[in-house]
Amino acid sequence: MSRDMTLSQAVTGSTSLLKQVLMVAGGTAFIALAAQISVPMLPVPMTLQTLAILMVGFTFGARLGAATLIAYLAEGAMGLPVFANGMNGVAFAGPTAGFLVGFVGMAWAAGWAAERGLARGFVGTALSAIVISALLYVPGLAWPALVAGATGVEAGWVAQGSGFYWTWFVAPFLLGDAVKAMIAALLVAGGWKALSAR
Repeated sequence: MSRDMTLSQAVTGSTSLLKQVLMVAGGTAFIALAAQISVPMLPVPMTLQTLAILMVGFTFGARLGAATLIAYLAEGAMGLPVFANGMNGVAFAGPTAGFLVGFVGMAWAAGWAAERGLARGFVGTALSAIVISALLYVPGLAWPALVAGATGVEAGWVAQGSGFYWTWFVAPFLLGDAVKAMIAALLVAGGWKALSAR
């Protein structure tokens, strides 16, 4: 199997337009379902939303992964309760809007890593997932710290100091990000191992 082949390409072969549409639809449903699953964990519960996004990116590739996330965000914007805690487009004005927009880049980056053969084995996939998860904090923090106030949003989470954002937007989620990176690596590496054993 070619190193630049994604897991979905290795399983399904050539991807027709119909297959791509079905994959996008299935991917958005998978992410929406994962967003509603909350695993008890300290200091905060862990949703499986970003794990699902990593899996879509690692499996579908950069373009199809990003397209899936654009479709997912569109579903939320249309009022469907696909975001965490059953939220919909209202979340685009809330504190996590930057993370929502960053999900497109997250899926694209995971797909990019997969297409270059960086995300096949456990170590490469785990490292890719950790770096990609860390990069999600860039748009995630830019929204409440810089952008929201400039667009007229007024809330207690807008334009606060770095300590506030570290305490409420970053630190509680780092352990969960590491756990999800390991799970993604186990699943992706296991998928490739199962394919090579066929």
